[in-house]
Amino acid sequence: MRPEKTYKLTGSDGVRIQLAEWPGDGPAVLGVHGLTANLHCFQLLAQGLQGHNRVLAMDLRGRGLSDKPATGYSLEKHCADIAAVIHGLGLSRISYMGHSLGAYVGLAFAAWYPDMVDKLVLLDGGGALNPEQWTKVNKGIAPSVDRLGQILPDREAYLDLVGQAPFFKPWNQTMGDYFDYEIEEVESGVRSRVSPDNIEEERANLRTVSTSSLYPQISCPVLVLRATQGMLNEDDILLPADALERMLREIENSRVVDLPDANHFTLMFQPNPARDKALREFLAPA
Repeated sequence: MRPEKTYKLTGSDGVRIQLAEWPGDGPAVLGVHGLTANLHCFQLLAQGLQGHNRVLAMDLRGRGLSDKPATGYSLEKHCADIAAVIHGLGLSRISYMGHSLGAYVGLAFAAWYPDMVDKLVLLDGGGALNPEQWTKVNKGIAPSVDRLGQILPDREAYLDLVGQAPFFKPWNQTMGDYFDYEIEEVESGVRSRVSPDNIEEERANLRTVSTSSLYPQISCPVLVLRATQGMLNEDDILLPADALERMLREIENSRVVDLPDANHFTLMFQPNPARDKALREFLAPA
């Protein structure tokens, strides 16, 4: 379900942030996407929450239609952008749901801006992974990252390339909207709007963060939605058992819902009644 309206608000440092909105009568919830993604990855989740929440989603700086400064890709900058966006919406607090990188941003935001977060949803991310598991995960997401910087002749060729990844099957309209949105025209064809250099800066900065140090600072209720299937292999998952157990032990008032039919990508891009039910129950008014 495509958003009913889109608009820009000012983040930190004057960076303009693109937002989408699916109106609803319930509490506002802000969706923040993953490393190379954009706000359209929240279409199916917004559909599942339709009528229950006011759903917003944003393009992180450097992605989608948000501004793309040459540098400034870190948890600190993203959190400052989110705080400015929430104020720009005329709100003082919001529920937050983040996928992948967005989950790590959410942990930092809930730790550093506790008065601005009602509830926190971690969508298959936020784990304190060991180097071996990070290597597996990076191999799993490689097809998603490798598209950056590639120039294809036209939109059809671009969509054919991204559609070859096994975790983007079966193809559906949500994926079509998501990838079509990220395409920009250049002199010799089309490419992703996302700069590989910005993503490398993001990854380097993320490696300097002690994820587990954020856990004891989280004071709001936390729901972890965990995809239990691998991306390219059985074990390239973002929340293996040891990382999940530590997260649940060290984050007060946290709980998990496993999604056994989902991997890291299908959790966002395929219909999933269990996911939608868990979100509706958790994000409902107290």
